[in-house]
Parts: sequence; C-alpha cells; structure tokens
Amino acid sequence: MADTPRTVRDVMTQAVVAIGQEAGFKEIVETMQRWKVSALPVLAGEGRVIGVVSEADLLLKEEFRETDPDRMEQLRRSDAVRKAGGVTAGELMSSPALTVHAGDTLAQAARTMAYKSVKRLPVVDGAGLLQGIISRSDLLKVFLRSDEDLAAEVRTEVVGRLFGASAPELSVRVTDGVVTLSGRIRNAALLPVAARLVRAVEGVVDVTFDLEGPAPEQGEPPVAGRGSGRP
Repeated sequence: MADTPRTVRDVMTQAVVAIGQEAGFKEIVETMQRWKVSALPVLAGEGRVIGVVSEADLLLKEEFRETDPDRMEQLRRSDAVRKAGGVTAGELMSSPALTVHAGDTLAQAARTMAYKSVKRLPVVDGAGLLQGIISRSDLLKVFLRSDEDLAAEVRTEVVGRLFGASAPELSVRVTDGVVTLSGRIRNAALLPVAARLVRAVEGVVDVTFDLEGPAPEQGEPPVAGRGSGRP
C-alpha cells in the first residue's frame, strides 16, 4: 500500500535533540532529563554525527567512583575507564556512531538495534549529517496498522500476485495482526512462499492456514477433510 511504513523515513522522528562535542557532563545529564531521552547524538561542524553519548556512558563515572587507585591504573587503557574519567561529550561518547539512512528498511534498523543492543539510532544522509532519529518504539509503530489495512495488502500484494487466477478461491482474514488464509489451494508447493511473503508485510504478527485440497478433476471424487496449520 502506498502509505505502508516500510523505511526508516516513514517512522523516524525528525526533530532531534543533539549536543556538541564540547558539552559538559552536567549539561548532558540535564538535557537528557529535560527531553526524557536516554542517548544524544554528538555533532561536529554543521551537523555531522561523530558519536552518541548514552546513559550507560555516563553511569560509568558512578560505577568506577570507589575503585582502588591502583586497580584504576591497571584498567587505565580500557574504554570504560577512559569514559569514567570524561567530562565532555567528546570524551564520553561512543564513536564512531552507529547510524542508519532514511532509505534503509525497518528490518535493517531493527537488526542493527538488536545486534548492537542499542535503543535508538541517529539517521544520517550520505555526508553523515543528522536527519532524524529512530527508536525501538518507532519500529513498533508498524504493528498499529489496522486488520483491515493488513488484509487489503495481503489480498493484493501476496494472494493476487502469487496465486493469480485461483486467488478468488482463497479468503484472507486478519485478527489482531494474525493473518489466516482459508479456502482452496491448487498448488500446495506455494504455501511456504505464501507464508514468507505474508510475514514480510509490515505489521503482520503471524500467519496461519485453514485450507482445502485442490479442486477435483471431472469424474474424480472430492478431497475429504480440511486442514489448518503453519508451514
């Protein structure tokens, strides 16, 4: 569907709170508290993203506060201890920043967040300039699509294209994001493909089947029974 969220651009927040690399520790904490965010992009020049400072980066100062000085010296080369001694965004930030582009798919953004265990990603253009930010909650917006909207897309983009002339023999029902394909299917080999394509529709929670066998040829007995399940 034309307005279906598919890329980072569709769900990202364009108004972004960011800081410069010279911002002090207390200024960073105050900014996070004021805007109720857990991480801030760090910018240089005209808006190029050079890093991200998060609550986890700031909490290292508290974590290492009571560490024995001799032990601190042993750990001095670690990135965590370096950040614990930092007082500006440039010293505290994680760099280079993990970023995505506005044209990236929602799946790409979700994978990056999952693999890197981050809650949000700055969105940058080809020159690395800040364009917006995308969070985990933004990615979940696709699951707010109505069942009717999902059913319409599955009928058009999956059932109609995959099954062609036999599409009228299949019905699509969506309940709380779960798609059920029911009716008669002529080629059971297409079921795994159908399942994959339905699950690829943004906002679909799962797919199930409630199908009859292929229509009998003239003179053949009808196929008995019905089946349901997930390929």
